[in-house]
Amino acid sequence: MRRIKLKVLLLTIYCSYGIAGFSQGASKADNRPNIIVILVDDMRWDEFGLAGHNYIKTPNIDRIATEGANFKNAFVTSPLCSPSRASFLTGLYAHSHGITDNTDRSKQSHQLQTFPFKLHAQGYNTAFIGKWHMGNDDSQRPGFDYWVALKGQGEAIDPKLNINGKRLTIKGYVTDILTDYSLKFICQKRNAPFLLYLSHKALHPNILQRDDGSIVTIKGGGFIPAERHKGMYADAVFTYRPNAFIPPSDKPALARKIDHLPPLGPETATKETEIRERAEMLMAVDEDLGKIYDVLKENGELDNTVIVFTSDNGYFYGEHGLSVERRLAYEESIRIPMLIRYPPEIKAGITPEEMVLNIDLAPSLLELAHIIPDSSLQGKSFLPVLKGQVNDWRSSFIIEYYSDYVFPRIVNMGYKAVRTEKFKYIHYIDLNRMDELYDLDNDPYELKNIIHFPDTKKVLHEMKDELAKQLQQNN
Repeated sequence: MRRIKLKVLLLTIYCSYGIAGFSQGASKADNRPNIIVILVDDMRWDEFGLAGHNYIKTPNIDRIATEGANFKNAFVTSPLCSPSRASFLTGLYAHSHGITDNTDRSKQSHQLQTFPFKLHAQGYNTAFIGKWHMGNDDSQRPGFDYWVALKGQGEAIDPKLNINGKRLTIKGYVTDILTDYSLKFICQKRNAPFLLYLSHKALHPNILQRDDGSIVTIKGGGFIPAERHKGMYADAVFTYRPNAFIPPSDKPALARKIDHLPPLGPETATKETEIRERAEMLMAVDEDLGKIYDVLKENGELDNTVIVFTSDNGYFYGEHGLSVERRLAYEESIRIPMLIRYPPEIKAGITPEEMVLNIDLAPSLLELAHIIPDSSLQGKSFLPVLKGQVNDWRSSFIIEYYSDYVFPRIVNMGYKAVRTEKFKYIHYIDLNRMDELYDLDNDPYELKNIIHFPDTKKVLHEMKDELAKQLQQNN
């Protein structure tokens, strides 16, 4: 009874922001689904309950997977915030859309041909809420009717927001505030389907990023959970992967001596407190996702809404002695959660094994909205995978990174890499004789660089050819 009363109160608060002249939900003649994309910052693929995290509780995130699809092999093509976000929105690799690093790409990002722009052109009511993060510019981008954006990285507490052209400081915790504006948008009265692109600040630390990409820590910075969740996991101990804390002696690029930096190993790895704070920070994301479910259900729109939950890149929890340098091509950096719920088209509880990419989201959502994706997109609609109707799916993809000089340890470590189902080859563009090759079947934790092994010459040649082929096909 108490839960029912809370639902009624929730709807009273959030669904009182309707727009006159519209009817609730899409017109019955329009059978296209609503779409909600929830993008979490720096969230690992294994950083929720159903993915196997040993102590975190995420019932609402898990629900998307149990009532929809949980892709077991989802990846980003550039493991860095700005390039990855642009790839989600455009369906293109970074070398094609031009957002190649975290420096000020504001002007370029106004010119991106995004899938929300295409949905808007076909009658969708569209909203962007949260962290745009392609430069510090918070001004409205083309293709969005409703705009609530953080400036640059944004603040965890009392964030400054551009709300449809008005810049205001809103008191409270950023995840809750972004969710509140999302619920207001969902509850607007309309006669067309809607797209909500909710881009959280979580799980990012509280920092300031200058236009040149350099980082300044804000007073009281670090990973800041909502007050109600602080200390929730204070006694928890994370179960690390087998490659945690192991010095990367077989990786010449990482083993380089750089200025005053200590060699990678246990002392440079992510600290236990940081993992706990990130877990506590995720609690508000999960909790607020539950509010979105409730409002959609009360509006009669839950099963008519595609819900996607994903992340812009992974994060290192001490693997190879690494912490914040997620820009690298290792599995912990490139793997992401990719969960999608839409009962009319997606069977509950499926776990596709095919390799899907962030560049696949745009064509997939366009197809779900009955729009034929442009042939210039480099991603592929994964709808056939979801329906079990694919016989010829991708067998390899490109990973690319353009050095942005923010973290000294990875300066000059720009690379082009290719991953297949069995192998990964990493070619460092500016470093001689430091390339890497891994047999992922026999070495899933990438502990043994086999590039100089005599019996891998044929594999290396094949992987170099595959990288060249993929670069040519996706030029």
